[in-house]
Formats: sequence, structure tokens, C-alpha cells
Amino acid sequence: MPIEVSDDKVSDDALIGEEDPHILVDSRRICSPNMEARVPNIRQLEYLVAIAEELNFRRAAERTNTTQPTLSEQLKALEERLGAQLVERGRSRVLLTPIGEQVVAIGRRILRDSNEIKQLTASGGKELAGVLRLGLPSTIGPYLLPLVLPSVHKAFPDLKLYIREEMPKSLPRALEEGSLDLVMTLLPVNDADLVCRSLFREPLYLVVGADHPLASRPSVQRADLAGQDVLALGRGHQLHDVIVVLCEEFGARLRYEFEGTSLDTLREMVVMGLGLTFLPGLYVRREIIADPNLKVLELHGRSLYRHVGLVWRKSSALQASYEQLAQFFTKAIEAELPDLLKVA
Repeated sequence: MPIEVSDDKVSDDALIGEEDPHILVDSRRICSPNMEARVPNIRQLEYLVAIAEELNFRRAAERTNTTQPTLSEQLKALEERLGAQLVERGRSRVLLTPIGEQVVAIGRRILRDSNEIKQLTASGGKELAGVLRLGLPSTIGPYLLPLVLPSVHKAFPDLKLYIREEMPKSLPRALEEGSLDLVMTLLPVNDADLVCRSLFREPLYLVVGADHPLASRPSVQRADLAGQDVLALGRGHQLHDVIVVLCEEFGARLRYEFEGTSLDTLREMVVMGLGLTFLPGLYVRREIIADPNLKVLELHGRSLYRHVGLVWRKSSALQASYEQLAQFFTKAIEAELPDLLKVA
């Protein structure tokens, strides 16, 4: 039986077809009970996305707080419900099929929207309440959050921040996929679907070992860095990219074979004389200033900074709350670290 939909305005509520009450008609879709039976539930989508991201059934089961047999059974039930194979299971590897990749992409969006519904209802209409998932790099979180989170908690006692450290370059993707609600990261982030609010700019300091030839000087010139060995974090860290540019500018040698896995490993390699490095001000303030094995030097005629901001999805229904949180972070940072961080 053909179904005609007129050009007249149709309300958001579905209209029941007069001749067949099992057919739902609205301005956006036509679906039957058979089609509805093939729609996966939220839990199945959580399992599928976990498998796609871990590519390992054991880790996916641990991540979703279930057993591996249950995970396998639910995946099989999902594939049967959809009538398509989503995952290829081998003895040594797990792969998504082409249609599985498409379903995972849609599933991430559904889970993201489902989480926003939970946040909106859990807040009871209050701004900045419920659980928000904040992602940030390991070069920021441990050195900034202990200083500002107590005041955040005092101001917004109903807000629960779940904090996860990630590699900087993976943060925008995690935001877009919905596994994070907010990220605090280095700017700029070039993505038209994301909103960026600058929080502060953080100085970068030149750090050398106490027995380094430059350590006896109160300040150094750019020319003094020509030919010097410089250490950096590994690829994937934005600080790595910053130091690559500085080495090119100063004519220094970046020691790729001695890439650090953390700021602490960089610090120890500098102490051992493998080279000098540039470290963020928050880390220097907490870990370096009082260390007699290291010397912080002023780089004459060249100010070095990195810009840090708060980023969220433009499509989020919680934008007003995120704007409020960004403003509060800015005020808290200005109050706690006026001598170090410059509020943008």
C-alpha cells in the first residue's frame, strides 16, 4: 500500500496511519515493527564500541564491566538482530568489517547523545551538576588540577568531574566520538565542530643539568643554543612539536633517539647530561626549582609560551554550563597562580 506524505506541516508526534495502525508516519521516517526489532539497545552499542576501540575481547569486557562470554554472546545477538557481521574474530586478532565500522560510527553518536540525556536529567535543571568527563594531557593535569579543583568543588558541589589523561592529539577525536565531554588542551584546535575557550598561557623554561656548560650563566642568547643537544617528549605530544620548531629556529639538534615518555623522564635525562630541554612552567614550579641537580635559565630576547584552553562540542546541549566552567577555571587560575600563568 503506497503511503503519501503531504507538504503540509506535520507535528513532531508520529501520526498513526488510518488503514494500517502498525505503520508509523511522520515527516522524517517511516518504520514498521520489524524495523524497530532490529534496532540495537544502548548496552549492545557500548559493547560494540568497546570492541572496536580495544580490538581485544578481554580488554573490552573489562572496560564494560562484564565477562568475556557475555560480551561475545551480546555481540552475536547484535549481529543476528542487524543481520550483518560486524566483527571478524581471528585467533590472534579482531577486525571490524566495513559495515561494522559504519555501525560503530553511528553507535558512538548515539552513546554520546544518550550520555547528554543522562547529564541533563541528572542535573535536575541545575547548571554544572552531575558527571562531566574531562580529558587532558599528562603535562597539564597533575600540575594544575590540584590547585584549582578544590575551589571548583566548593563552588559546584553537585558537579562530579571524571578525569582522564590522554595523548594530546587523541583528545579532539575522543571529544567528537563522545567518550569525553570536555578537554583541556593546547590551542589552537582547528575543528569547525568544536568550541574553544582560551584559559591561560603558560611559559616554557630552558632547563639544563647543574654541570652543563651553560649552567653558570644567568641567561643565554639564542645563538648559544646552536649545536646543542635538545631532548623532547615523543611524537604525539604537542610539546614535542613545539620543541621541534624551537630546534629549527635556534639551530639545535633534537635527539630523537632519547625521546622522553614523560616530563619526569626528560628531567632525569637532563640530569644525566644527555642534553637540555624546555619544560612547562607548572611542572618547573613544582618539580624543578628546588632541585640542585638542575638549573632553569632565562632565554634572552625570546619569550616562550604555550596556550591552554577548554574545548567542547558545538552541538552539545550543555554549552552554557561549559562556558560557565571555563570562566570559573580562568578566575581560579588567576587567583592561584598570578605570578606564573597569564590569563588569556
